[in-house]
Order: sequence, then C-alpha cells, then structure tokens
Amino acid sequence: MSRFAKLNYKIIFHLMGLLLLVNGGFILLSSIVSFAYNDGVGMQMIFAGVTVLAAGLALMLFTWKHSKEIQKREGYLIVTFGWIIMSLAGTLPYIFTGAIPSFTNAFFETMSGYTTTGATILTDIESVPKGVLFWRSVTHWIGGMGIIVLAIAILPLLGIGGMQLFAAEAPGPGGDKLHPRITDTAKRLWIIYVGYTAAETLLLKLAGMDFFDAINHSLSTLSTGGFSTKNVSVAFWNDQPLIQYIIMIFMFLAGTNFILSYFAFKTKFSKVFRDEEFRLYGYFIIGLTLVASVVIYFQADPSASSVYHPLVWGELESAIRHGLFQVLAVVTTTGFVTADFTAWTPFLTIFFFGLMFLGGSSGSTSGGVKIVRHLIMIKNGIIEFRRTLHPNAILPVRYNNKAVVQPIVFNILAFFILYLLSFIVGVLVFSWLGLDFKTALGGAASTLGNVGPALGDLGPTNTYAGLPSAAKWWSTFLMLIGRLELFTVLILLTPFFWRNR
Repeated sequence: MSRFAKLNYKIIFHLMGLLLLVNGGFILLSSIVSFAYNDGVGMQMIFAGVTVLAAGLALMLFTWKHSKEIQKREGYLIVTFGWIIMSLAGTLPYIFTGAIPSFTNAFFETMSGYTTTGATILTDIESVPKGVLFWRSVTHWIGGMGIIVLAIAILPLLGIGGMQLFAAEAPGPGGDKLHPRITDTAKRLWIIYVGYTAAETLLLKLAGMDFFDAINHSLSTLSTGGFSTKNVSVAFWNDQPLIQYIIMIFMFLAGTNFILSYFAFKTKFSKVFRDEEFRLYGYFIIGLTLVASVVIYFQADPSASSVYHPLVWGELESAIRHGLFQVLAVVTTTGFVTADFTAWTPFLTIFFFGLMFLGGSSGSTSGGVKIVRHLIMIKNGIIEFRRTLHPNAILPVRYNNKAVVQPIVFNILAFFILYLLSFIVGVLVFSWLGLDFKTALGGAASTLGNVGPALGDLGPTNTYAGLPSAAKWWSTFLMLIGRLELFTVLILLTPFFWRNR
C-alpha cells in the first residue's frame, strides 16, 4: 500500500480550469472599460482575457472525465492553488498592457488584489489606463467573498458538491448557514454582496464622485481591499465629507458578518443585535474612534499630513471623521486612508499598529484575527481565573448563549499562537532581507492581516515599490496565508497531509 494519500488530481485541475474561465471573463469585462474610455490598451486586455480563457478551457477539456467527489485534502489544495493560479493568470493584463512590466511586481499587485490586502507597488496610479485600474479593483471584488464561494455556486451545474470547498475557504469558528444547501448559501451571500456594491456605487455617484471612481471604490470597499484610483487614496475627497461618510458606512457593513445582513433584510433584527460578535464589533469601533478622535483633535500636527488636502483641524467634526475613517479602515482591513496616521502622534502610530491585529467579524470580507476569536479568547481567559478558584467546576465558554465545544476553543487558541508565530517569522525574514525594524514590523503585520498601509517606509503615503524582490515575494506569501487563515495553506507544508494515514 502506498504511503502517500490518493488524491483526485483530475477534479483539482478541472476546477482550476473553471476558475481560469471566471478570471478570463472578468478580464474581458475590463477590456470593455478600456474601449469605453479609449485608454489605448483595449486589444491587449482582450488578448490577456482570451489567453486565460483558452488555458481554462484546455484544463477543463483534458480533465473532463473525472470523479466528482471532493474530500478535505482536495478542498485545501483547490483553495490554495486556486488563489495562486488566479493570481498568476491575473498578472497578464498588467504585463500585456505594460502597466506593470515586471513579473514580480505584477504578481505582487495581483496577489494583493485577490487577497484584498490593498498594498501596491504603483507609484503613479492616476497614469495607469482605466481598463487596468478597473481590473485591479475587480481582483479585490472577486477575492472579497472568495473565488471558491463563487465557484461553489456554479458547481451544481457540474454535478459537484461544494461543502469541502466551503470548509476550506472559510475555516473560522462561525458555523451559521442561511440555507441547508451550501450552494444556496453561496448564492444568497453573493446577492447581498452585489447589492451592496451597486448601492454604494449609486450613493457615491449621487454624492459627487465620478462614476468610474465610484464603481472602483465600491469594488474595493465591499471587498475590504483598499485599492484606489487616486494617488492619495480617499484623501482626494477630504473636502467632500459626504463621500467619506458613505464609504465608512459600507466599510462597516463589509466588516460585519454577511449572514447578519441577510437576517436584517429579512427584518430579523433581534438576531442581529443579540449577536455577541456584532455588539463587540460596534463597541470596539465606537471606543477606538473616541480615543483616536480625542488625540487627533488635541495633539495631531496638521503640517505632518500636508501631502493631502488641508484638514479642518479646528473643528471637532473633522477630528471625529478622520478618526472614525481610519479606525474603520484598519479594523476592517480595508486600508483606505484620508491622512497619514503615522504622522499624527507616536501614540496613534502604535495605536493603529495594534489595530492591525484586530480584524473584522467572522463571515465578513475582512482579514485579520477576527473579533469572534478575540471574544472567545477573552472569555476563556476569564474562565481560567475562575477555574483556579473552583478546579472541579464545569465552566464552559459560552458564545451567543451556547456552550462552545472544547475543540473550537483549542482551534482558536492554536490559530492565535500560529498567527503570532507567523508574524514573528515575517518580521525576522523582512529584517534579514534588509528592512529596518519599524518597516519590517509594520510590513509583517499589514501583509499578514491583509491591511495594506503599514509603518515606516511602507506607511500610508508610501508604496511597496521600494521593497527588494525577495521581500515582495515574501509579502505575497504572508498575504496568501493571512487571507486563507493560516491552516488552509500551512497544512500543505506538513508531511502528514500527504500521507495515506
């Protein structure tokens, strides 16, 4: 008997082909934008799209006769390699149009898009052709709800069940479902996702934003990505507060569990407000905004952010708006900026660095550790104190009035330890590759948490263009494991994953 696990490679490659077909279709959609704005790269975009479609079609045809059963091992491989294959194919629009001729830079930008990190190597975003900018935002949008969640909504057409894929794509502690069938769950989530995107686009357009900017920022907001069409990000509209407030509303929604949005649309508001994670998420945003706004109002130096449009520093509204915006952008890992928060005060630099480890809600498009994990770790810590006084008492951790089984608690604790170890290793590798301490610290936290802006040379007013090539590849690895919540990718590096038993 073979020592190695038997894998259904044909289904893996077949689904890679399906994902490439989806990717190619969106590239062709971006080519329409190129022709509409006459940006001069329409044919190159079509060539890129056709190339990806042809590769996807070839993979599907060569693996047409395959077993349709997906086990856990195949699920992890499909998710991880799906992200990598999509990112490799996603480089073609950048390379064919010449917008990003370097493969290393193009792969970095694409992985940053699909993982909704929002870190960029582009130094002059506004000079990039509009079709390419739209493709750049689309990579966020596809990655936001998950390439695989999109795929499992299509899988019934192929007669394939998608439960194993969903488990690998969303390995967090949340287990709520909208519908017993996983494909119906995926469809409902996508309807909400598309609806929010359309609503934000319309509101931004009505608020005075150009339609092209509105659709791109909506794609980035709902995916909690952070790619902007402007060099100075959302700070371009510092003199139009309404635009920033609209983006804030949708950043908050994107960082909330999408299942709660479904309940809200069904007028089941009690389920929303009884949810412990949602309540803590709201309390965090309010409390953190209060701290940031007070420091901005009384201590921040406006001259330190002179690269942006002038801020009305004498007004409380301005301090609250910029404090709330940056808290939401970092907590939800969207990464938009209205000012250089690292230039305000040393306290706020450390403050926002700490927020990079928070994350939004489970079941949202945000990255990071997630609120529910922090909540359960805090509850478990409090119970450990009680257990020291009452060692024989049975004291389960409760979440939403239900006892959390020990394996989930252990999984969350293991995740947090692995997350911190990944961060430490990330910092060490960045330092070894020549980054200074502050930049290495911020770069590791930001890429692992899929935040985007970091500290030091990678701060909100800078880009990742100056990183050494090796550091860019290391960043893409951190983005990938952070987006897929560590276990999905790192389990592939263990020998027992490949063994038969």
